Amino acid sequence: MKNTVNAKIEFTDGKVINLELYPDAAPITVANFVKLCNEHFYDGLCFHRVIDRFMIQGGGFVFDQRRGLVQKEAAQIKGEFKSNGVANPIRHEKGTISMARTNVKDSASSQFFICVADTPHLDGEYAAFGKCADEESIKVAVAYGKVKTGRWQYYSDIPLEPIIIKTITVED
Repeated sequence: MKNTVNAKIEFTDGKVINLELYPDAAPITVANFVKLCNEHFYDGLCFHRVIDRFMIQGGGFVFDQRRGLVQKEAAQIKGEFKSNGVANPIRHEKGTISMARTNVKDSASSQFFICVADTPHLDGEYAAFGKCADEESIKVAVAYGKVKTGRWQYYSDIPLEPIIIKTITVED
């Protein structure tokens, strides 16, 4: 991709995932993600869904020791992917960052996931908007994908040891 925006996810355990975001492929999604990062929306949120050999998902919940997962709301945006009328060439390969959504195509808001394996069945159905910028970042994502998980209320695949975002910064 010609145009890139660099971002860095810092976790409370000291680990880092560096990202390259591609506004040419998903301008609405990248603008929304950058806006939320600059507003510190993601600070303190957790990765609440982790599935080995698939993806790690975060950006929508705070983990509270007493109450469990507490949702943090954000405005919904248009889903930028083929089945929603948008030509987005980014494939869901290991290291790709993409927007999570419900069955409603324009329901993405703040939650995102990072693929920890190639997941071509997601191509054209979810708004991929970047990739891990280096091999070490992919290794961190894959390692998080292997943590032990459990259930809480009606949520499953929750890390038993919370994976907490300290902050996400965007380079201008």
